[in-house]
Amino acid sequence: VAMAAARRVMRAVRVFEFGGPEVLKLQSDVLVPVPKENQVLIKVHACGVNPVETYIRSGTYARKPALPYTPGSDVAGVIEGVGEHVTAFKKGDRVFTLETVSGGYAEYAVAAANRVFPLPDKLDFRQGAAIGVPYFTAYRALFQKGCAKAGESVLVHGASGGVGLAACQIARACGLKVLGTAGTEEGMNVILRNGAHQAFNHRDPNYTERIKECTGPGGVDIIIEMLSNVNLDADLQLLSCAGRVMVVGCRGRIEINPRDTMSKESSIIGVSLFLATEEERHECATAVLDGIEAGWLKPVVGLEYPLEKVAKAHEDIICSSGARGKMVLLL
Repeated sequence: VAMAAARRVMRAVRVFEFGGPEVLKLQSDVLVPVPKENQVLIKVHACGVNPVETYIRSGTYARKPALPYTPGSDVAGVIEGVGEHVTAFKKGDRVFTLETVSGGYAEYAVAAANRVFPLPDKLDFRQGAAIGVPYFTAYRALFQKGCAKAGESVLVHGASGGVGLAACQIARACGLKVLGTAGTEEGMNVILRNGAHQAFNHRDPNYTERIKECTGPGGVDIIIEMLSNVNLDADLQLLSCAGRVMVVGCRGRIEINPRDTMSKESSIIGVSLFLATEEERHECATAVLDGIEAGWLKPVVGLEYPLEKVAKAHEDIICSSGARGKMVLLL
């Protein structure tokens, strides 16, 4: 059986060299991977697109995969087969993943069984592809690294994308006062519908003054920052005493005055889901699955692309005028 499976081919995106979106090559003769022990094979219905995948593809990111590789970690689909010792899943189960072994921009993907979770019937595959990286990252930023507590205030800077909306939903469900920024009217409406108490347009030149009016002299306790190379300096002015900026996204360098951290004993804390321990991942998973069951975790799907348009998706996630939910590839 294994020999027959090994000969099956599929469509998958392959990257043979680092560079711009044009290095993403859709091929139709890629071998379907075979799950090893403690792995599962998933028939992919949807795969999330994350900004970090564009950084890895360009070759500018700290982690460089061996070439050639298939990008993508947030897969949703149906179990096609399981490797040895896998008891939690069987063929036909609906699932979503946090990461894959073989790459998610493909018709089939192999993932470690402990990185795969059941997808409840109330969510479709598009929504399933919007859970993994965004919600686990948001939970890690808020609680594992940001030590958020009910009653505190959080500003989600760039709240209308995948991680931003996840942060709004989680923070609201956990009793925080939630402020969010977006770049469009539509984006602001999306964040207000998904947990933010107030929304601000970060294209308005005076928006930081508006945030200060809203938070009062106390400032904001936590900032979840998606574009720290643009906003970090301003973030430090918005923080409360002992406030913290959680750096979730960054596309370059920025100059700040470290004295701004001294005057409030504030912190700048980097967040990387890749560094989470097994225990931390389990905690994220428990919180996420509970949120789905309770009904407050509802992934918002934004732009959708067929696999043929993967290069356009990579261009749009970096260059578009404003996100409205999680970007997904549909298979």
